[in-house]
Amino acid sequence: MNTNTKIKTKKLTTVALLTAVAVVLQFIEISIPIMPGFIKLDFSDLPELIGAFVCGPIAGVTIAFLKNLIHLALGSSGGIGELSNFILGAVFALTAGLIYKKLPNIKGVILGSAAACLVMGAVSLPVNYFVIYPLYYSVMGFPQEAILGMYQLICPSIKSIAQALLVFNVPFTIVKGLICSIVTVFVYKPLQKFISK
Repeated sequence: MNTNTKIKTKKLTTVALLTAVAVVLQFIEISIPIMPGFIKLDFSDLPELIGAFVCGPIAGVTIAFLKNLIHLALGSSGGIGELSNFILGAVFALTAGLIYKKLPNIKGVILGSAAACLVMGAVSLPVNYFVIYPLYYSVMGFPQEAILGMYQLICPSIKSIAQALLVFNVPFTIVKGLICSIVTVFVYKPLQKFISK
């Protein structure tokens, strides 16, 4: 087996293992008291981020895609939650992976992760407002007023879905990314030997 074949095999194996971990993590959801009940915290973006650093940005996106494809068969959101998770996870992994590719060291991990959190948070606003929430209204039949009401139970001053997304979802998305990023920074050193091979 030549060197290129070994590298490809190792990358495929790594992507498969990280996808399996991501699938498991996606099912471990935590309710956050300051968020509406339909928004849950999970850490399934962590393997995507690690995959983007270990195998490249496309690998991170691939893990996000495969994880959500598997989850689609078992989820209860009609594929809408999986679509949202894929778009944001792909943006997160791609941003971090591209920066790390230019700066392949711990500084690249930190800068890539930080930038990825901000980009994912920024992208979450238009994606949720123009794509995901309208799908919930039309496909799942959730009235916009009912969803807005869930936000207003937490913060009565919220007047619109756009405001709710800006006040709740964007910071939530950034914090979720930051948690995954902090874990990745701590496991980077042990992974460094693996990466260098």
